[in-house]
Amino acid sequence: MAGLVPGPQQEHPQADLLVRNAKVFTGDADRPEARAVAIRDGRVAALGDDHDLAHLVGPGTRVVDALGRRVIPGLNDSHLHVIRGGLNYVLELRWDGVRSLRHALGMLREQAGRTPKGQWIRIVGGWTAEQFAERRMPTVAELNAAAPDTPVFVLHLYQSALMNRAAVRAAGFTRETPDPRGGQIVRARDGEPNGVLLAAPSALILYSTLAKAPALDEADKRTSTRHFLRELNRFGLTSAVDAAGGFQNFPDNYATVVDLAGSGELTLRIAYHLFPQTAGQELADLKRWTEMVKPGDGDEWLRLNGAGENLTWAAADFENFSEPRPALAEGYEAEFEQAVRLLLENGWGFRLHATYDETIRRDLAVFEKLAAEGLFPGGNRWLFDHAETVSTDSLDRIAALGGALSVQNRMSFQGSAFLDRYGAEAAAHTPPVRAMLERGLTVAAGTDATRVSSYNPWVALHWLVTGRTVGGTTLYPAGNLIDRETALDLYTRGGALLTGEQDVKGTLREGCYGDLAILSDDFLTVPEEAIPDIESVLTVVGGRIVYATAEYAGLDEAVPPVSPEWSPVAHFGGYQSGQEGARQASVLAEAVAESEQHRRWRVARGSVPETTPSFVDPCFEH
Repeated sequence: MAGLVPGPQQEHPQADLLVRNAKVFTGDADRPEARAVAIRDGRVAALGDDHDLAHLVGPGTRVVDALGRRVIPGLNDSHLHVIRGGLNYVLELRWDGVRSLRHALGMLREQAGRTPKGQWIRIVGGWTAEQFAERRMPTVAELNAAAPDTPVFVLHLYQSALMNRAAVRAAGFTRETPDPRGGQIVRARDGEPNGVLLAAPSALILYSTLAKAPALDEADKRTSTRHFLRELNRFGLTSAVDAAGGFQNFPDNYATVVDLAGSGELTLRIAYHLFPQTAGQELADLKRWTEMVKPGDGDEWLRLNGAGENLTWAAADFENFSEPRPALAEGYEAEFEQAVRLLLENGWGFRLHATYDETIRRDLAVFEKLAAEGLFPGGNRWLFDHAETVSTDSLDRIAALGGALSVQNRMSFQGSAFLDRYGAEAAAHTPPVRAMLERGLTVAAGTDATRVSSYNPWVALHWLVTGRTVGGTTLYPAGNLIDRETALDLYTRGGALLTGEQDVKGTLREGCYGDLAILSDDFLTVPEEAIPDIESVLTVVGGRIVYATAEYAGLDEAVPPVSPEWSPVAHFGGYQSGQEGARQASVLAEAVAESEQHRRWRVARGSVPETTPSFVDPCFEH
């Protein structure tokens, strides 16, 4: 016995975080399910049953009991204007998720009482008249009544904007103000602007008017971005591909996220794009950027992914389905070809905004010309964004050139306008997601938030699996729908494929980033109508708990208070989900009753036929 010496003790490195008692959807075909996930040093260390991972629990391990809830890989929005959205978030009164116009106008009236002189109230996208019980937009008169002295700017998709009298004055619009190219300032009989702006079809009039409102200072931009990222974490988002966009200049407007990345305060992984802002200067900008930076620069939290979603302004179409399809200029291809050639020769990938097949076909002709020189497929990631009306012939050409596609649920918000203009047959495959997948194309999903649609990813996932708008209109037959697991794959691994991170992101397996969400309801089994109401109760990015609520409240990292104090976000928060529903429910009931009363009045006057009572006033039906 005296000669026996104890052998060295075998120690297993402990996990930093262990999520147990869960229904884990891993997204990994080799191991699709698990009951527990262990994360160490920001990455997944192990998956298995609770008892399999018990040995990884040590004194420093934070153990989270999922209480049998569904756990998924962190969501990745493949087309989100997250940088621009963050810089303005706390200034915006969000109508996303509001279910009655009466409630929306009540929010506006309240906000007018706390907004200081000189500031605007901005309602900037993420909503549509279809979501309201009244099935209509507000009127300028209602904006004037709700906020007689505070400028109010209400953006409706990329179609139009409403402004009250105070906003018209603040923007400097008069009878002498000319209509900008591609836009219209609607006027009363006396020639004075009446508060309505129309994208006809260009949204630049909407952008440029919004840009006249006061901006935040640098400190508040930082706070605003942190709160916007926390709002995205609320829905289980852990990554996004930033699609740049109008009025987002590089490097100036990227400084806030660069600063947050440098201090370790990002709670969302961002792969960003660069978008030339000035017509006539695009090639010079692209050349300058290729000499300054290169795709892949950065780290796992913030990295450059490429150029776009515009390369040249002349090649961009517009997605305003209330207007006819825009005819692009003859001969734009020459400059466009130079831009594409410059990028490919310098190892840059790119993304292209293209709503209509007519645009896509012209772009593909340029790519096929360059393919004859060996530039396609050349190893650089490139894709078309949106592609609502892309044809099967164009899909085959995209596949041959090594391209990919990113689809967004713009039809959730604009589907009725598309139906009115093009009919049900055209809308039935707009976009043709199933046809894309059947060809083996890389497809990723997103929202195109914050202006054209809501940033809530579950609204987009609902659209993918049901084919219905936010107002309940059915757009797609079963042949253009996908199942829930496929939709989830487009929202996790799909985005990672677009950024070349598929080996470390989009699935839960050993070695991948420790990014996950515990869901309030099980996406894979919840009734379809409940999908848009799903949220995360706990979101983890790189092993850090960045959002926590319900039983987990207080486990997440602290964020500074919303600033300025009068911010709409400080009072109302962001997305108005059913979980704020007590107040909404009473206002919704009043709105429904009022709408029905109006319908009966119209029946009595003989304006509409007597029908089965409905909460939708026929006056406002699409």
